[in-house]
Amino acid sequence: MNISPLQLHAAPAAGFDQPFEMLAACHERVQRSLRLLLRLATHLADKGADAEAAQAAQDVMRYFDVAGPAHHEDEERHLFPALLALGDASSAALVRQLQQDHLAMSTLWQAVRADLLDVTRGHWSSENANAAPMRWRAYAALYAVHIAAEEEQAYPTARPLFGGDALQAMGQEMAQRRGAPVPATVAASRKA
Repeated sequence: MNISPLQLHAAPAAGFDQPFEMLAACHERVQRSLRLLLRLATHLADKGADAEAAQAAQDVMRYFDVAGPAHHEDEERHLFPALLALGDASSAALVRQLQQDHLAMSTLWQAVRADLLDVTRGHWSSENANAAPMRWRAYAALYAVHIAAEEEQAYPTARPLFGGDALQAMGQEMAQRRGAPVPATVAASRKA
């Protein structure tokens, strides 16, 4: 079977019973979606806004319209308050930077999304071809720095702050907000 270079691959499995692993898996999906976005720029330069490009653009939009904001909300609701509760200046500065990143990503996403809508409609002009890939690279670069800060600083600092009950509550809230089944470990602890 010939797989298109623009197709997304299956995401890693992680459940809500392991919220930190779920957050890390989301980062893997973000990176895959960003790689798809950057491959799309090359595809558009070579082949234009064809059906394959439109499908790739829809895949990227689907991820960053739904899963991306849910991931940011997970961090805003759970990680950032835990880090701020430490009461130290470095954790507070880290949270402020990550919050600013979330706002910048949201703003930049609107411009990237408009570019991708053009692709889905088959509109790809020389103006798009010059400006859009620069926006896409800036978006990917912002995410790369952000993910590194979370995985190297925020997650390792926050993880020990969550005991068993707090970790289960975090996973339960994340699942419920998405309309997903409550993790088995959480359901089992309710019965005990």
